[in-house]
Amino acid sequence: MIYVLVLASFLGFEIIRNVPTVLHTPLMSGANAISGVVIIGAIILIRQTEPTNYLMLTLGLVAIIAAMTNVVGGFAVTDRMLDMFKKKKK
Repeated sequence: MIYVLVLASFLGFEIIRNVPTVLHTPLMSGANAISGVVIIGAIILIRQTEPTNYLMLTLGLVAIIAAMTNVVGGFAVTDRMLDMFKKKKK
């Protein structure tokens, strides 16, 4: 599992690093959708974990915080980019 995690991290870093600037906003929308799935998965993990299993509860909390940070940041960046295309009032 560690091998898959390291390989996926390296591959994801290389793919994102080589993305042209024009495609960042559509990719951010896709990342928001993936982060939404991560949030749901983390909530399910926390609900099914025993109250004494602090490791799983902590990992679920970290996953929720990281995914929510990504979603909020993604929406902020997307909103800012879309504001650039609106006509300014005279």
